[in-house]
Amino acid sequence: MGPRGVSSNFDGQGVKVYLNGIPITDAEGITVMDDIDFGSVATAEVLKGPVGTLYGLAIAGVVNLETERAPREETSVGQEVLAGSYGLLRTTTRLSLGGKNSSVLVNYGHQEFGGFMPHTRSRKDFANLLGDFRLNDKQTVTTYFGYADSYDQRNGELTVEQYATLDYSGNPRYIQNNAHSAVRTFRAGIGHQYRFGGRLSNSTTLFGSSQNIDNSSAGGWTDKVPENYGLRSVFASRFALGRQVDLAGLTGIEVQKMNAQTIGYGMGPDSTNLAGYNVITSLRSDQATTNSTVSYFTQWTLELPRQISVTAGVGVSNLHLRLEDRLWGLSNNHPGNTRLPVYEKKDDNLVSPSVAINKTLNRVASVYAAYSTAYKAPVSGNILISTTGELNTGLTPERGVQLEVGTKGNFLNDRLAYTVAVFQTTFRDKFTAITVQNPENTATLYSYVVNGGRLNNRGLEVAASYEAVGSGTGFLTRLRPFANFTYSDFTYEDYRFESVGRNAAGGDSTRVQDYSGKAVAGVAPVVFNAGVDWTTKIGLYGNAYYNYRSRMPFTSDGVNKTDPYGLLNAKIGIRRHFHHLELDLYAGGYNLTGAQYYQMVFVNQLPDAYIPGPDALNFFGGINLKYTL
Repeated sequence: MGPRGVSSNFDGQGVKVYLNGIPITDAEGITVMDDIDFGSVATAEVLKGPVGTLYGLAIAGVVNLETERAPREETSVGQEVLAGSYGLLRTTTRLSLGGKNSSVLVNYGHQEFGGFMPHTRSRKDFANLLGDFRLNDKQTVTTYFGYADSYDQRNGELTVEQYATLDYSGNPRYIQNNAHSAVRTFRAGIGHQYRFGGRLSNSTTLFGSSQNIDNSSAGGWTDKVPENYGLRSVFASRFALGRQVDLAGLTGIEVQKMNAQTIGYGMGPDSTNLAGYNVITSLRSDQATTNSTVSYFTQWTLELPRQISVTAGVGVSNLHLRLEDRLWGLSNNHPGNTRLPVYEKKDDNLVSPSVAINKTLNRVASVYAAYSTAYKAPVSGNILISTTGELNTGLTPERGVQLEVGTKGNFLNDRLAYTVAVFQTTFRDKFTAITVQNPENTATLYSYVVNGGRLNNRGLEVAASYEAVGSGTGFLTRLRPFANFTYSDFTYEDYRFESVGRNAAGGDSTRVQDYSGKAVAGVAPVVFNAGVDWTTKIGLYGNAYYNYRSRMPFTSDGVNKTDPYGLLNAKIGIRRHFHHLELDLYAGGYNLTGAQYYQMVFVNQLPDAYIPGPDALNFFGGINLKYTL
């Protein structure tokens, strides 16, 4: 993936996320997911690896999320309540109005979590309105309006020593600065689908979002106010070229623009309350940014005799950035100054071709081979170091190329399903994060990015499930064991870059970091999951699964490695129908064995590195009620 290895520890760069066809990823390629109501998400489609042909700057893949929708010709009201360990409380109220040609779903969710570590409390509120309207046989309109208010406290990353000794007290520098992430978002989109006939249709979505973001960390406080808007329009067509020969294609454009203001502040003690949190004490940076991206794409699939299909396409992406230093005049307005008040960067004509061949075998299995590419261009967050106000120039776009071969199918009357894939993904000019520590070397103040070199990522993915009982007439109506396995052999190649260090006299010195031939940091070589789902005739249901993650390096020199861990989780419940009322009552446990594990490890960031998960059994339980009129 794009951000894997030595790169961004936060902000989801390289992956594009869509919600109901609306980009969550902003115009420059940054994805913030704090404001997504995952409790209302019904389906998720994941496209892995470089997929730049249809989705532009998506070097690490795409996630398409779809929220629940109101069923046609049904009116219902529902209430869900979930409670769990460490003060977890989630409530969701849902009103569904379904007619013959239209449906509307109104959803409100509230979530609170006390946190299992000091200064990790969380509060979130979500409101969503979805509408589907059938205008006539040729036209439909979909609408989405969402509001979110999210606040999460942060206690910083634990040092290696803290994690090893189960000291989850956090980083004092973070807590002193009242470290947090606050995101308030309004997002809206309207989509129009039009069928011109049996061979041609168009789907166009207009979207926009407005956010107010503030966060603080050990390095200071940052405010950001971005506004995003754009459209995505796709023409789908299909033609019969002859006997058993069909051609189908997608051709379209995605345009997005963002205007934002980002202000960085320094923090210090509150003289009126020295025992309290630090407060903002100085203005460090004030940048106005304008970012725009345009992607053109076309992709076609040729269906041939003997159940062979060939898919090929190409996408062209362009990203323009403009950064204006609003504080330029304070220190640069003098003769001989070489620093300009405005910095502009254009990455144009980033071409992403792809091709895939698929062969179906006896209608129960298929084999395929695929080639895909994508880019990741530098974003304003890579160029502007908001903590200091400095500009980090000279970055070039990353390029990812993936080759994959695999097979998938269903055997034993569709009871046994499997997928197997082998891939090799190469990233060139990989972005590399360089961290800057505080003078005491106890916390990371900020990081900046350089082009490091090349990653060679080879891997194997296997997944299988078996319907041992699929339509049973006895007590047990379904029993489905499943398992998946991933092996990753990711290495650095020609991977060296310069960074600033300290010489023996304590002054700045340039040093060359060379990680060529070493394992990529932040990637576990082995990930394994196995579990079972079951249901019964009387409505009892349950599932259990085990997740294993092997030891992995989290510094690129390979010296520092995590311990492996395994998590065992289970859930049991009962679903019953009483005339118009549906009931779902459930309870479960997470980390049943009380294993120590991490939620995240920061790559190449020492001494602070770990964000841990609870090392004790977590209980949860809830009830869902739905009344249909």
